[in-house]
Amino acid sequence: MLIRSRDNGFTHPVSSEITTRSAYEGRRDMLKLMAGGVAGATLAAWAGREALAQTAPPGKLAALKGGKSDIAGAQTMEKLTDYKDASSYNNYYEFGTDKGDPVKNAGTLKTRPWTVEVEGLVKKPGKYGIEDLIKLSAQEERIYRLRCVEGWSMVIPWVGYSLAELIKKVEPQGNAKYVEFVTLADPKTMPFVGSRVLDWPYAEGLRMDEAMHPLTLLTFGMYGEVLPNQNGAPVRIVVPWKYGFKSGKSIVKIRFVEKEPSTAWNKSAANEYGFFSNVNPNVDHPRWSQATERRIGDGSGLFAKRRKTEMFNGYEAQVGQLYAGMDLKKFY
Repeated sequence: MLIRSRDNGFTHPVSSEITTRSAYEGRRDMLKLMAGGVAGATLAAWAGREALAQTAPPGKLAALKGGKSDIAGAQTMEKLTDYKDASSYNNYYEFGTDKGDPVKNAGTLKTRPWTVEVEGLVKKPGKYGIEDLIKLSAQEERIYRLRCVEGWSMVIPWVGYSLAELIKKVEPQGNAKYVEFVTLADPKTMPFVGSRVLDWPYAEGLRMDEAMHPLTLLTFGMYGEVLPNQNGAPVRIVVPWKYGFKSGKSIVKIRFVEKEPSTAWNKSAANEYGFFSNVNPNVDHPRWSQATERRIGDGSGLFAKRRKTEMFNGYEAQVGQLYAGMDLKKFY
């Protein structure tokens, strides 16, 4: 199936155009007041989602509103990371290796027109224009924790729908055991593609049951807007119980395969980055501990108070059964 998309004339802003935290200060104050007890927490969660849908977008990107999610584990009552921080402190090596490089360099990325090709062991392969991919299923707003292997974390309201909706539509064959995600590698618009830091294009993968889990999000926006370039526009994956590098950005191919696919960081340093890469505070990175994390926005940079890292990033109740019987120190 070939679906053509049209350019809507939309462009991303430079970093200086991103607004401050003030758009969300009022919402957070309301949540604090309402978050007492079980009933209060339930009401606060509902109010928070409604406020997010109704307030003006925090930046100057196109609005992308999602309805409230009823999927267990899709919301957290933790304080949101400021949009300014979430959109300016990024890992996106195609635009540079420093955390501030992507927001400075990603303005060159052209996200319209955009096509995602679905191929491999599926009954219905095809090419999807980004607008048609967005419309494939109802959008939801989900507040997920994002934990990065370097020891920092954020809480971000993402907009998208379960990747399972797309997977069901393309009908994987019985021997499709894994889903591989291939991201754009265009040296004309991505100045660090071609550097020796990684083998390009960036590729990631999930086991089929991980990809089908309802928490795995095919993501088109955050904070009620379409994704900024530096956060993986126009489409990325978010897998909240895994380290952030498992969530491929600016995806151009989704490939269904029988054998475990090679992934970018695993090829670069297999002893440091395993295929599964679940958040596990009991398995240290060879060069640092993963037992604690630093929440961006909590305090004074590297000197901010650290918090205990939760197993599976706090989503153990939802996803722990996927790894029953596995040695999680061996399959890290």
